[in-house]
Formats: sequence, C-alpha cells, structure tokens
Amino acid sequence: MDESLENTVSFDQLGLSAPTLRLLKKIGYDQPSPIQAALIPIALTGRDCIGQARTGTGKTAAFMLPTLEQVDSERGVVQVLVLAPTRELSEQVYLESRKLAGNMPLNFALAVGGRPMGRQIDDLRRGAQIVIGTPGRVQDLMKRGHLRFEELFIAVLDEADRMLDIGFRPDIERILRACPKDRQTLLLSATMPPDVMKLAQRYMVEPESVDLSEDRVVVDTIEQFYATVDEDRKLPLLLRILAHEKPSQVIVFTRTKRGADKLYDVFSRRLKSSRIACIHGDMPQSKRDRVIKALRAGELRLLIATDVVGRGIDVSGISHIINYDIPEYCDDYVHRVGRTGRLSSDQNGRAVTFVTLAQGGELTNIEKRINTVLPEYQLEGFDAFRRRERRSREVKRFGADRDE
Repeated sequence: MDESLENTVSFDQLGLSAPTLRLLKKIGYDQPSPIQAALIPIALTGRDCIGQARTGTGKTAAFMLPTLEQVDSERGVVQVLVLAPTRELSEQVYLESRKLAGNMPLNFALAVGGRPMGRQIDDLRRGAQIVIGTPGRVQDLMKRGHLRFEELFIAVLDEADRMLDIGFRPDIERILRACPKDRQTLLLSATMPPDVMKLAQRYMVEPESVDLSEDRVVVDTIEQFYATVDEDRKLPLLLRILAHEKPSQVIVFTRTKRGADKLYDVFSRRLKSSRIACIHGDMPQSKRDRVIKALRAGELRLLIATDVVGRGIDVSGISHIINYDIPEYCDDYVHRVGRTGRLSSDQNGRAVTFVTLAQGGELTNIEKRINTVLPEYQLEGFDAFRRRERRSREVKRFGADRDE
C-alpha cells in the first residue's frame, strides 16, 4: 500500500453513490483513510476481502459504506451481520454505522450481552436489516429462534484476531455455517496470525487482501519506549512518569483483572480523584458504559484497563499508554499502543512499556514484531531496582539478553 494513498484519492473516486458522497461531505469526511481507499472499491464489487488495519484508522466506514449501498430498505429481514469481539466495540460500530446511514430508512439491532435481550428481540421483530454484535449474544439469539440469516448477503468479522484470542472461534464458525454460502465476507484484523488465516481459508472464497502494514503506522505515529524496573518498583515508576509526562489522558494496561483492581485501589486511596477509573471484563456492562462515556467526554484522565476491553477504547484524546505489565502476546502490544497517537496529525502519542529483568526476551519479541528497537525511557534520579549496587551489572545483562 502506497503511504501517500490517503492524500491522492478522494471519496468520489471509490465508486460510492452520489447520496453517500453528499452525506460524507455533510458529516465532515474529507478524504478517505488508506483502509477506506483500499477496501471500499473491492467491497463494492461483492468480492470477499481481508483488510489489515488497526482500530482508529477508519475501518468501520471502510466496510460499512459499501455495505449500506447494497442494503434493501424495503425488505425487513437481516441482510448484514457485523461481529465484533467486545460490547464496547460493537456499540462503537453500531453508532458509527447509524451515522453513516444518514437518512436511509434502515433499522439496526445491537446484539450484545449485558443489555436487556427484550429490546434486542424487539429490534429484530421490527425488521432490522443490519445486526451488529458479539458472537455470544448473536448465537444466543439464533438458538432462541429470534435471529435468522436466510436472506443475509454480507458478513463482517471485525477485529477477527481479538475474537479468536478470547475464545470466540467456535461461536464464529457456528454463526458462519448458519449464513448462506453465497454471501460476501469481509474480514478486518489488526494482525494476521495463523488462526485468522485458517478461518479465512475455511469461510471465505478467494479473498482479496489489503495489507496496510499496521506496524509502520504504529511506529510512525507513536513514540515508544521501554523502562526496566523491578516488580515492586513499578508503582513508584508509574507515579514518576505520570508526574513527568503530565498526560492529557492515559491508559495503563495490566495483564489481569485482579491487577487492574489492585492498581485502581492504590490510586483511589492516594489521589481520591473522580478522574480515575478502572475497566475490565468482570465489571457490569452499565459501569463499563459509564467509564467509556466519561473517557470520551474527557472527564477521565487516567484509565486502568485489561486487554479484554482495550479494543473497545477508541478515543482521540488519549496521549499516553503505559504498559504496566508487558503484554503476554506481541500482537496485544500493537493493539494497546494503537490506542494513542490520534490527537492530531502533528502530535504523536507516547507509550512506555515496563519490563522486568527477566522479561528481556519478551521485549525482544515485541521489537521483532514491530520491526524496530525501542529506546529506553530516561528518568533521572529514579532507581528502578531494589539494590542500587547491582543496577549496572543487571542492566548490561538485560541488554545482552535482548540482543541474543
């Protein structure tokens, strides 16, 4: 993909209809992003397509604009299904899709857990043509006989890698098997691990691929660092970095829900601020909704989160990412860091990953994944190790581990 594509292609060159072009102009869509410029023309042909792009690059419009052009508003049956990994991301796609529909007389249904099923059933009974939801709730509605796909002609798998990461593969396969075989399938994913490729090979027909090299996007728009630190010095280091960086909004990622709760409790006791929140998969959906709403409104300055909900956090004001716990998988690093770097075209985001001396190999794997060597975060006057006298020796060994 040519890096200058977004600057040389306009929406009126992509094959979209005149009403759609007028709507895009009205809502302020000036030029297509690279994923939009690449995927929209392919999707309009009806061919299957695999698009590699991170959240925040405009992929919802990339798959929804050509989809909306093909929906028959006079037929009150499900024609389009969009599957997403989390409730938050599903809701984000739902809201964006309704905006892109403009004045089209279309009905949408949001099918996610943690919300009353009765309303979702009512939306389906009223003739929803487009269903957006998580695999678990979609399958539940199928089993109860409320959701049928006989007339479906487009299926979209959004954030496919994350859906497989969190165990949705059996649900996804059952859903796709229930869809007509002659449908169009669009698969969007930030990364393309073997499991995603196997899914594509099984359920897509000669798909065309659009690889936008997310790694380059992450490197180009985000200043990334690592910081070596003993486990019991992480909290003091985090406090020092926050005081030094003064982020407008920051997300601190932990590996576990327990770790997120523990860190949130510490901040709550120390700062007693309403601008700090925590979010993870065990929280009630209503509370998760309030947290995301507050974050988007700029009411939160610090959010502590796990990877499970990280994909649903698409907020332009996030200036910093702190990986308090190094991610378990390299692809999760890409997703986490991708939360920032969206403030403006001339203002980069910043990300710092905490790494213990035993995790040099994990950092090396991340650097291989993004094809760049991260610089060390410099913070004068802070001892990241329990015993100062061993610092020089251990840091040298850490560096050697990374080079192996």
